[in-house]
Amino acid sequence: MEIRRSARLIIIDSNNNLLLFKYHDEHRDPFWATVGGELKPGESYLDAARRELLEETGSDAKIGSFVREREEIYAVARSTPARWLEKYFLVRCKSYLPINQDGWTDEERDTIRDWKWWSLEDMKIQDGAVFKPDWLPEALESVIYGNTGA
Repeated sequence: MEIRRSARLIIIDSNNNLLLFKYHDEHRDPFWATVGGELKPGESYLDAARRELLEETGSDAKIGSFVREREEIYAVARSTPARWLEKYFLVRCKSYLPINQDGWTDEERDTIRDWKWWSLEDMKIQDGAVFKPDWLPEALESVIYGNTGA
């Protein structure tokens, strides 16, 4: 099975809200996930994190500490299932960072349907929302309360 690498971003504003994008494609029902994407050839996780932050939000905020990693098998958009190796990095920003779509690819324009700043309380309530990965509320709580070293 193909191995694909992805840098993901835990973007937290000054009110401890987490920025998530709502994705929907032919493989899954809608779900909320972090900003980020696949590494390009020769690119490090940190370099990909910087590039993805700029491309998907328009921000050049500082990439902070490593938060967590994940290995999972799944398909995205028009791809076939692959083994994904993801690394999550913390980004702190001002409240409600505006999203600039100018750097979005056609695939991102087709699959990202919305974005929202989630409070920890809202994530725990969920109200039918699906988070990928499902531990995103736990990760936010760890960052807020300093349990990650972030």
